[in-house]
Amino acid sequence: MQSDHLVSSQLTDLLKSSGTFRVLVGVTGSVAALKLPLLVSELLQLPGVDVRVVTTEHAKHFYNPSDVPVKIYTDKDEWELWTHRSDPVLHIELRRWADLLIIAPLDANTLGKIANGICDNLLTCVVRAWDTSRPLLFCPAMNTAMWLHPITALQISRLKEFGYVEVPCIAKKLVCGDEGKGAMAEVATIVSVVRQYLPKPESSSQKT
Repeated sequence: MQSDHLVSSQLTDLLKSSGTFRVLVGVTGSVAALKLPLLVSELLQLPGVDVRVVTTEHAKHFYNPSDVPVKIYTDKDEWELWTHRSDPVLHIELRRWADLLIIAPLDANTLGKIANGICDNLLTCVVRAWDTSRPLLFCPAMNTAMWLHPITALQISRLKEFGYVEVPCIAKKLVCGDEGKGAMAEVATIVSVVRQYLPKPESSSQKT
């Protein structure tokens, strides 16, 4: 009975979505995950947008869930939701729900996983199952030395080959004290890119 209640509550959250455009935010273990509450709040200001979050375990180190005003899904939810063959699979349900997936920040570890097709947590399973006719945006964030490693450019290129869209990182003084490229794009920039994918409202000339 407890399992059935959990399945019901998890899916009810998705079904009660109030927006006309559904944005799934993936967050990974970069210090830029500190900006998750601000990013979600700003996305919710976009007209008709509803938001849910998928987090990796390491990302949870950097933000307070109580500061995020939407449902956050974790690896634990994935495994608790499914107990019988007839139960829904959370990463598939999230993939069906979302009109757009944005990974912000995308750390070096998860970048490497996605580039090589590894799907060992809820977020990477969503990515692996993603409908490539829908937009997937990614916002790299890592130390400058990691960004400059030759494999990073190869992995970024691979994601672009998949049809994913990069929101480029920027140069600034990083939390670790280093200065250079590798910081996640500013929240305003990320929100501006997402805005480009929103359904265009009917022009007044088309109204009767």
